Amino acid sequence: MSENENYIYAIKTTSKQERAVADSIKKAVETQTSIKVTAIIVPDELRGYVLVESPESLARIEQLAEMIPHARAVVRNRTTLEEVKHFLVPKPVVSGIEEGTIVELIAGPFKGEKAVVKRVDMAKEEITVELYESVVPIPITVRGDNIRVIERVEENP
Repeated sequence: MSENENYIYAIKTTSKQERAVADSIKKAVETQTSIKVTAIIVPDELRGYVLVESPESLARIEQLAEMIPHARAVVRNRTTLEEVKHFLVPKPVVSGIEEGTIVELIAGPFKGEKAVVKRVDMAKEEITVELYESVVPIPITVRGDNIRVIERVEENP
């Protein structure tokens, strides 16, 4: 192992305790141990795991995991940056939303109203909707994080 080469280790955690484990690792590294950790990643898509970047050996990371509540085990194989790179790039909030999807507005003056998606602007992360129960269809453009998907469009073969 070279002097400044970092490895990425996956630490298995108790379900829904990923954020708590990451916070505990940060606190332990700062106050209780000489184990070096350069980054801690808690990807939403990777439930039950926390990724830790460190120049340390597997045995040292296992020592760290033993000190942390809700940390279960360290995956034996080291992970490369290439394998986790896609977790580092945020996905647009409107990804997966298509025309015809039924959504609920969760912010703004129409909060609580149901609407149908009429257009999706990936670049601006905005969607244009028409209120479901409106007598006159008026298009309203809202930010992608101001909606909650209720019913996705079903694909017809």
